[in-house]
Formats: sequence, C-alpha cells, structure tokens
Amino acid sequence: MAMKRGVESAGRKAASSHWLEGLARGGFVACGVNYVLIGLLAVQIALGIGGKTADAAGALHAVAAHPGGFVLLWLVAVGFAGLALWRVAEVVYGQASPNGHTVAKRLASLALAAIYVALCTGIVSFLMGVGSQRSGNRQSKDFTATLMSYTGGRWLVLLIGLGVIAVGVGMMVQAVRKKFIDNLHMAQMNARTRKSVETLGMIGILARGGVFSVLGVFLIIAAATFDSKEAQGLDGTLRKIASTPLGPWLLVAVALGLVTFGVYSFFEARWRKTEPG
Repeated sequence: MAMKRGVESAGRKAASSHWLEGLARGGFVACGVNYVLIGLLAVQIALGIGGKTADAAGALHAVAAHPGGFVLLWLVAVGFAGLALWRVAEVVYGQASPNGHTVAKRLASLALAAIYVALCTGIVSFLMGVGSQRSGNRQSKDFTATLMSYTGGRWLVLLIGLGVIAVGVGMMVQAVRKKFIDNLHMAQMNARTRKSVETLGMIGILARGGVFSVLGVFLIIAAATFDSKEAQGLDGTLRKIASTPLGPWLLVAVALGLVTFGVYSFFEARWRKTEPG
C-alpha cells in the first residue's frame, strides 16, 4: 500500500511538473499553427487560388516549402507529443476543469491523446521520409474500407460516426454556453483580454464542432450505403461544404472560423489550466 501511494505521489508530481506544463503550452501553440494553416488553405481553395489539401497533410507541405519549415515542423511535433503526455496525465489524475474526474472527461482526454499521438507520428514520419504523404481524405477512405472489410465493421464505422457527431455537437454546445472558459485562468486576464478570449473561443470552437459533426455524418453515410468512398477526411469535408447552395462563401466562413480557433489556441497556450485535477 505504501509503495502504491509512493508511485501515485511520484506520478502526480510528474504530472504537475513545470516541464510537462511547458510541453503542454507548447502543444497548444502547435495546435494553433496547425488550425491557422488549415483554415488559410481552405480559404485559398474556396477562392480558387490554391490547390493544396486543407488538412494536416496540406499544412505539412505548406510549412516544409518555406525556409526553416522543417525546423518548425520538428517543434510542432514536439508540441503535439507534449499535449499527448499532458492528456494522458488527465486520464490518470483528472482534468483541471470542474467535474474533471468523471469518466466522460477522462475518456475525452484519452481520445485527444490518441489524436495528438497520431498527429505527432504523422509529422515525424513525414520529416523522416518514411511515412505516407497521402491526404487525410484518402486515409479516411482507406481506413473506413479496412474497417468495413471485417465482420461487423460496418456497425463499427456507424458507431464511430455517431461518436464524432457527438464530439462535434458537444463542442458547439460548449461554445454557445461558454463552458470553455472553465478551463482558463480568466481571473488573471484584464477585461479586454477576457472579452477577446470569449469571442475567439465561441467562434473557433463552434466552427471546429461544426466540421466534426459534418465529418461524422459522412461516416454514417458510408456505413449506411456500405461505400467507403462516402467517408471524408477534413479536406473532403471542407470541400463538401463548398458544394452546398451557399457555395464557396460558406467554406470561407468555416475556414475563417478554423483560423479563429487557431488564434484561440495561442491564448490557451498562455491561460490554460494545466495542473491535474
């Protein structure tokens, strides 16, 4: 029992350490860079002035094409690794936000940790020249096809689609109700900064949640029609938004919303509560 308490105490001390906090804050900067780039690529696609894919793969190529881009990508990879470690600490010890010890909050942290690990791995593979440079859209279709090739895989895709929609709707509810401010040190901000953070958070998280929800809908369509080609990655989802009756201007609005989320992530890097629950 004493050994167990000692291990737990050491783990909590590590989770509260300055180095992990620094990695997490660096990770929010990396997340901000990622979303700003994706949003700007989507704006270019909507206006017909660029052909890059509006997803993580497109962002990688856009950064790598500039001097010093590979150094920046290594820093972004380290940032995502730091976010993954921090999210794992939240799974073990709970989030710093209210009700951070609930199963739902821990599962959310686990899902985010997996996403950040995937992003970090993708960037490192790209930099080492050993990973696939396929777009996220192509990867999504291939992944869906692989799942549906197994018995019961179609239902698993359906459940994943429902889960993605639930996450997206949850983000939008969080944005409208301004619940995201519970994760920030709002008392340390002046009035102007608080207003800016609330506005950026509402717009950015709402846009991000909307994109997640649409992405989930395409997964459900793929499962319902037993056609993996209906599945869409982030780039495909954004391009589908441009094909609505509102045309490219809806994509521009959503893309600017993603840029806004990226800017909000920079504020998170400064003001996010990082101590374990």
